[in-house]
Amino acid sequence: MAVYDERDPRSTLPNANRAAAPSGAGIAEPEIFDFSVLAPDEVTVLGSRTWIVRAQNVVLAYTRARTGDTFSRVGHADEYAVVLPHDSSSLRVAAGGAAEIADGKAVLIVPPGTSTVTAQADTDIVRLFTPSPELAARARNAASYAQPHPRVRPLEEWPEPVGGYRLRTYRGIADIQRDPSRFGRIFRNRAFMINFLYHYDGPRDTTALSPHDHEDFEQISLAVDGEFIHHLRTPMGKNKADWRDDQHVRVGSPSVVVIPPPVLHTSEACGPGRNQLLDIFAPPRTDFSDKGWVINAEEYPAVRATEPIPAG
Repeated sequence: MAVYDERDPRSTLPNANRAAAPSGAGIAEPEIFDFSVLAPDEVTVLGSRTWIVRAQNVVLAYTRARTGDTFSRVGHADEYAVVLPHDSSSLRVAAGGAAEIADGKAVLIVPPGTSTVTAQADTDIVRLFTPSPELAARARNAASYAQPHPRVRPLEEWPEPVGGYRLRTYRGIADIQRDPSRFGRIFRNRAFMINFLYHYDGPRDTTALSPHDHEDFEQISLAVDGEFIHHLRTPMGKNKADWRDDQHVRVGSPSVVVIPPPVLHTSEACGPGRNQLLDIFAPPRTDFSDKGWVINAEEYPAVRATEPIPAG
C-alpha cells in the first residue's frame, strides 16, 4: 500500500493511493481483549460469565454459560447469530415459534422478535448482534465508537433470506472437510459473515504467514482455543505524528482482536495443542461470496461486487 502526498508527482500514478480515505480520517488503533485474563462484564446468578466488545457494525458477547442458564431477547429488532465454538457445546434456542437443540460446533441464525438461548451443558456461546444503542452501550470498548470510524464501510443489510425469517441451524461444522478450493467454513446472514477457520495442531508454520490489509472493513478475529500472536502494522502516512510501532501481541483464548482498516495483520498460532480462530465481518464480504465459499449461500442472497449494496 502506497500513500503519497497530493503534491508528490507519484500520487498521479494509477492506483498510487489505493483508496482515498475520508478527509481527516486517521487510522484507528487495533483493540485486543484477552478474556482469559480479563474480568467478565456480566455475571449471572448461576455464575455464567459474559464479556462484551464491539466493532463498528457488530456487538460480540462471549459467554461461558452454566448448565440451565437462559439468555433472552425480547422484541429484538433484527436477526442475530449464535455460534457454538466447541465440540462439547450444547444449547437450546427458541424463537419464532420454533425450537432447536444444537450440539457441537454450530451456527444458528435467530429471527427478529423474542428468543431464548438456554445452555444444555456448561457451554461457551458466542452471540453476534447489530449495534443497537442498548447493546452497544454494554460493550467494554463503547467509548471507542462514540463517533463512527470514517474508514469503515457502513452496515447496510443484504437481501432478506429465502422464505423469510425463521430459526436456522447449521450443524456438523466439525465434519466439513478441508477443500483446497475454499477458504475456511463460511456462513452469513444479512449483516454478518462468520468464517469458522480450520484449526492448527500446534504452532503455525512461520514461513507461511499471510500478512494483508483491508481497504474499508474491520475484522474481528476470535480465538476460541489455544494461543496466538497477532502481528499488527499500522501503515505510515505522510504525518509522522500518526505513526505507530508494530505490535506482536500474544493472547490466550477466548480472546478478541478488532482490526481496523487498513492495518496490516496476520495471526500466528503458537500454542502446543489445538489453536482455533473464527473471523467475523460486518457487513458480509462480497469477494468471499463471489468465490462461492459461503456454505449457506442458497438461503441468503448475495450482493455481488458489481452491484450496489441495498438499503436495509
